[in-house]
Amino acid sequence: MAPSFGEVIKSQYVSLTTFTKDGRPKPTPIWIAPDGDRALVITGRDSWKVKRIRHTPRVTLAVCDRSGNVKGEPVEAVASILDDAQVERVYQAIGNRYGLLGRVFNFFSKLRGGTKRNVGLELRAA
Repeated sequence: MAPSFGEVIKSQYVSLTTFTKDGRPKPTPIWIAPDGDRALVITGRDSWKVKRIRHTPRVTLAVCDRSGNVKGEPVEAVASILDDAQVERVYQAIGNRYGLLGRVFNFFSKLRGGTKRNVGLELRAA
């Protein structure tokens, strides 16, 4: 039986698959922070996944290990790019979810440019 969106976003590592204009899948292992009925992600503003999401908001999520090896069936989701005012909320969620390691990640992420270089993503069940 396929997992639910809620089950997948509870995983420590998630494979986020975005799709190119011609439909090819591009998976990426990510950290993810559940936030109610959605999940939050921080990523580089100029990353390819952000460019693909701008074109095609359809994504899939699957439980994976830190190397990106998928451990279960994918679930459909819809991604949206959050405005800059909401990025701090994403940093808080990542820090809360991943503890000390998340807070260290946030510190260095902010040191390297914070909201000038990063953007928050919101993922919701399709």
